[in-house]
Amino acid sequence: MTDALKRLSEEGVAIWLDDLSRKRISSGDLAELLDQQHVVGVTTNPTIFQKAISHGDGYEEQLTDLATRRVTVEEAVRMITTADVRDAADVLRPVHEATGGQDGRVSIEVDPRLAHNTRATVAEAKQLAWLVDRPNTFIKIPATRAGLPAITETVARGISVNVTLIFSLERYREVMDAYQKGLEQAKAKGLELDQIYSVASFFVSRVDTEIDKRLDAVGTPEATALRGKAAVANARLAYQAFEEVVAADRWQALERAGANVQRPLWASTGVKDPNYPDTLYVTELVAPGTVNTMPEDTLKATEDHGEITGNTVAGTYEQARADLDALAGVGVDYDDVVRVLEDEGVEKFEKAWVGLLESTKAELERLVGEEG
Repeated sequence: MTDALKRLSEEGVAIWLDDLSRKRISSGDLAELLDQQHVVGVTTNPTIFQKAISHGDGYEEQLTDLATRRVTVEEAVRMITTADVRDAADVLRPVHEATGGQDGRVSIEVDPRLAHNTRATVAEAKQLAWLVDRPNTFIKIPATRAGLPAITETVARGISVNVTLIFSLERYREVMDAYQKGLEQAKAKGLELDQIYSVASFFVSRVDTEIDKRLDAVGTPEATALRGKAAVANARLAYQAFEEVVAADRWQALERAGANVQRPLWASTGVKDPNYPDTLYVTELVAPGTVNTMPEDTLKATEDHGEITGNTVAGTYEQARADLDALAGVGVDYDDVVRVLEDEGVEKFEKAWVGLLESTKAELERLVGEEG
């Protein structure tokens, strides 16, 4: 077996795992992934926690204690999820130290029901940072319209942020602007910029899923020929935007003041269409200074048969722009696609969070009943 994951890392792509559970931590599986699969970070989201806790492995004792204390279901969920993130952060602490703070990080998301409330998002970000209390965590804030000023304010307070649910190139530029504003405010307050980190999670596979559905509805040969091209093109143009921002005078001034670059993170990299290679959103998005957070299946597929041939983003911008521009020619509205994807993304995370609350509430009530 060739070590594709090692080669990927050598190309400047940080490999993160898009999954977490208490069993993964306690069994030593997470530590093994760090040691053998070149994993250097972990991302979580409400869907991941819903899946982990509903399966129940390792949560019984804490749930029993929480039931005994008669805590609210919201408090119980936060105690459970922050405990997992704290323990995972401890496992990844050596990576954090070895990479000078850049990697070895675990992300935890603000309550998705707050996605359209700036002040509540900032308050939740502060609370989560305090609850987890580990230097190698990221607080995830969605890149909604209300999320942008929340990103700025959270960064200005010295809290490291993973900006999530980015689908459009325009919104990505706004996210990079929000991060720089936060750093400028932090600098004005006298904070140490070298202690603040960020990644911007640009979603990939969901773009193809939505656009391919629309191309299929059009049904012409021209439309069919564009299937499976939009997501990679969109991400490659995001990297072009990143390169332009970090080359500008504004960023250069921040960098001289000690600021850390906000790395592009490829999220939603599990391939949904079985007609596409299962490593598509890994092998076609190899570029230095990026992060790729993978579901375990994608990680294993890349390890098994991923072909890492060097930088696959450089020199692609003209074709990527042509691929996106061609969508309009067959009647697919890019702006509508990314708007729908953002709305659906927030809605999916809200649904998962509500499901997590409901299943946790049922467990707490069951345990209280057993206690009598």
